[in-house]
Amino acid sequence: MTTTWTLSGFGDEIDPDPVVQVAVLQALGARHLEVRSAWGTNVVEFDDDQLSRLKTVLIEREMGVSAIASPIGKVEVAAPIENELARLDAAIKAAQTLDAGFIRIFSFYRAEGVAVEAIRDQVIDHLGALADRADRAGLVLVHENEKHIYGDIPARVHDVITAVDSPALRVAWDNANFVQCGVRPYTDGFELLHPYVAYLQVKDARAADGQVVPAGQGDGELAETVAGLRDHGFAGFASLEPHLTHAGQLGGFSGPAAFGTAARAFAHLAETQGVNLR
Repeated sequence: MTTTWTLSGFGDEIDPDPVVQVAVLQALGARHLEVRSAWGTNVVEFDDDQLSRLKTVLIEREMGVSAIASPIGKVEVAAPIENELARLDAAIKAAQTLDAGFIRIFSFYRAEGVAVEAIRDQVIDHLGALADRADRAGLVLVHENEKHIYGDIPARVHDVITAVDSPALRVAWDNANFVQCGVRPYTDGFELLHPYVAYLQVKDARAADGQVVPAGQGDGELAETVAGLRDHGFAGFASLEPHLTHAGQLGGFSGPAAFGTAARAFAHLAETQGVNLR
């Protein structure tokens, strides 16, 4: 069984300059970009001039945008939701300007000493409000599983998606992040979550130390995940987020050479599983 997925990547993992981001991605066979930042500025903080400049770069180079990689939800859940709704409005404006259908979000931190169960209802309320606003704009929020947020492990990701129960909230699956939470991604989470996966973020990690590595070189069960998504009809974006040089709370960096290493590793893995990348 074979299928075709659309390759994308976090351009700011290559270089702050979107011209360089696009050039490297296109050299690696990608015709889409995931926008997290450009010129050192996060996408939800772009002014009108920056947004216009980025749109021009993309149009001139015939580059599409797979998603707006926002930091929405990477704050304590006790913070006013109005702040995150305002950042969502900025992300929606960017998505509509750049013709992207997805906006990446997260499901909030908790204060030190607070049990994860204690923030559940507030998380669901906040995500419901965000999903309602995205739905009205005709966009889909994709929740990325990440350590220390509410939706870090498969059971809580499933809780988030099913409790909010909105077509405007789906899963951005990240194998490496699951590994860093002590999860075997495919073994522990695939059957539960695959019906809700709308977006694949590509990186791998070692279970022993959490170190991020190229696809197929860690314990993220990426081959099994790719095969499982293939068999269940996934035909969306696979977005490279290598984190091979630096990884931090608000993003990572690889540089052109390491990004190329990550892209070639994933292309090989995808080919072995009957997935064509375009």
